[in-house]
Order: sequence, then structure tokens, then C-alpha cells
Amino acid sequence: MDNEPTGKSKGGLARANSLSGDQRKEIAQAAAKARWAGDLPYAIYGSSDRPLRIGKLEVPCYVLSNEQRVLTDRGIIAALGMARGGAGSFSSGQGDRLQRFVTGNALSPYISNDLLNAIRNPIPFRVKVHGAGMRRALGYDAEALPGICEAVLQARADGVLHPRQLHIAAACELIARGLMRVGIIALVDEATGYQKDRARDALAEILEQFIAKELRPYIRMFPSEFYENLFRLRGLEFPRDSGKKPQYFGHLTNDIVWARLAPGVLEEMRTIVPKRESGKGRKYPFTRRLTEDTGHPKMREHLASVTTIMKLSDEYDDFEVKLDRVHPRFDETLALPLFDKDGDPV
Repeated sequence: MDNEPTGKSKGGLARANSLSGDQRKEIAQAAAKARWAGDLPYAIYGSSDRPLRIGKLEVPCYVLSNEQRVLTDRGIIAALGMARGGAGSFSSGQGDRLQRFVTGNALSPYISNDLLNAIRNPIPFRVKVHGAGMRRALGYDAEALPGICEAVLQARADGVLHPRQLHIAAACELIARGLMRVGIIALVDEATGYQKDRARDALAEILEQFIAKELRPYIRMFPSEFYENLFRLRGLEFPRDSGKKPQYFGHLTNDIVWARLAPGVLEEMRTIVPKRESGKGRKYPFTRRLTEDTGHPKMREHLASVTTIMKLSDEYDDFEVKLDRVHPRFDETLALPLFDKDGDPV
């Protein structure tokens, strides 16, 4: 036949067929040792006492140093209600119950190539154990679990599951319901605590884009129209001969501009721009700490939009409603109380 192996392939196949069970086991163990000998990623988030909880199910989960989210092999097997087959462990190539399950006649037509590849190539990693240093563990990409559940439930719907596999379908249904509203990645990040640091990292990137590390030369950024309209909306006469403004205008500007420019910018500015020795006001404008490539353009864009909203508003209450709709606050602060035209809260 044309598709018969030839040359080295033929010799390799013949050698494999001639191996005894013990010889195959020895080769599999050697391959496993080679895989574990590499520079493995390690768990940076997650622990055995912080599993992923889906209903009553608990699956150990981790975020690795390469940002992979993994569920442990034993955890997935237990969640699906499977008994671990065979005598050995996944890491030794023995008893791979999950792989044999998804490649069985009933389920294999419903398993995508990507999912099959993920299951055939579990992820070895290291995890810190209290009092025992680092130990090796084995897991699967977190997205493999919902993929398996989808395949099992479709196979059950088509009536091809063996009666002895129906309890697995029932477990998959519970898992699918638990994952229906929240993605598996978000659940893992929440369970391990990674989402908080991820949010902090994202905020740090935003602040790095907007806030300069050094004091920048003064550049006038607030257009005259901004203050003309702010005076009008506050029911005050605009002082064309002087730039003097009511002191509480600083609070209004923080709310109108800085709290809505980008996440965390107002808080960071308050931290890095020192106050005057008198305690009233800042030693220099916040705008002098904006970056030239991102901070300045975004500020001008925001001021232009805010000024337009002011022009379309007849009074300050009306302006606030429109401003909240177009530019909601990024910072989790209470809305400032309204001030009367003398600057006193009302």
C-alpha cells in the first residue's frame, strides 16, 4: 500500500511493536523525566487552600510565571467525577484517564484539535508548598475544562454517551452552569488573587503614559472658554481684567477634569505634586506633570469636549447630568456637593 511506512519510520514502528510492556513503561518514564528536567514555570498566584469554586466543586488553580492559568490534573478529574484509571500518575505517562476519555469513540467526534492538543500536552509547573519548598505539579490550560464540558453535553444531547458516562455529563452540566455568567479566566484570577495585581499593573501602565517622571515646563492648557462657561454656569460674572477665580473652582476642576481624564490620575497627582507650605493649593499646576506624548493630547481632547458640554448647558445641574453621561468619573469618589456662587455648600 502507498501509505505503508518506509525507511526509518518502518524501522521505528517495528521496534515499537517489539517492545514489551515493561520496556514501554521505562521509555515513558524517561520521557517524563526529560520533560520535568526543563526550566519549569512556577505558580505566582494560587494555593491549595484557595481553589476555584464552582458550586460545591473545588478545583485547585494557579496563575503561572508565564501568565498561564492552569487547573490541576487531579482537580479536573475529580470535578468531572472520574476515577483515576491505571496505576501511575499523569507525569509518568500512566493512567491518563482524561486523555483516554476524550479520545474514546463516543466523545472524540466532539473534541476540537486544539482541545485535544491541550489535553495530550499537560503543563508541568512548580508550586510552593508550606514547609516543603517547591514541588512539581501538573495541570491543564484552564480553558480546557469548559471545552470538555461542551463536548460531553453535546454528546449526551446526541444520545451517544455510554450509560456509565452519564454521571460525567451531569457533572459537566453543573460546571457549565457555574461558568455561564463568568469566564473561566476571571474565575481563576479571582480565586488566586491575581485580578487585584493585574488591575494594579494596568493602572501603573496608564499612569506611566499620562504622568511624567519629571516636572515639565509650564504650558497653558485650559482655554479661556472653559472658565468663561464655568463662571456662567455658576451664576458668576467672568473677570476679564484678572485671572482670579473663587477658591472652590479648584475642587470643581478636579471633579470636572482630573477625576475623569483617566483612571488613577487625580490620586497620583495629589500624591506627587506637593502642597504649598501654607497648606492652601499646590506648588505648581498638575498640568506640569502630564506627559507630552499622551497626557497633553488627552487633556486637550477632554477639555474641548467638556467645554462643548458646558456651552450646551443652561445651568450647572444640567451640565453635571450631561457630564456624568459623557465622561463618568474614573475615580471612586463621592460626588462633590453643589456650591453656591460664594463657594459655600448648599
